[in-house]
Parts: sequence; C-alpha cells; structure tokens
Amino acid sequence: MGAGIVLILLGYLLMSGGGSDDPEVFNPEIFNARRLTWAPIVLLAGLALEVYAILAPNNSDNG
Repeated sequence: MGAGIVLILLGYLLMSGGGSDDPEVFNPEIFNARRLTWAPIVLLAGLALEVYAILAPNNSDNG
C-alpha cells in the first residue's frame, strides 16, 4: 500500500504548478505533457495499486 500512496503523491506533485501569479496573464505551461499525460497516468497507476493491495487475498500462513 505504501508504493501506491507514493505513486499517488507523485502524480499530484507532477500535476502541480504552472499557474500564473497575475490573473490577467495566461500561462500556456499548464497545458504541457507532464500535466496532461504523465501525471494522470501515474496517479491512476497508484490508485490501481491501492485497489489491488486492498482486494488481493492474503497468502500468509498465520493460522
């Protein structure tokens, strides 16, 4: 589950930034490939890993 959390945080980190300090100035940096392609892929991979970690059967011999 820890790896999934790291991937989710990394996805949000990749998505951050790119805004403009002045609301009257448009910054086209918000539409780069990192924010539109890579961040959602990493984020969804982390969410999928979390779902797998929660639903996967436990194969330990504890009983």
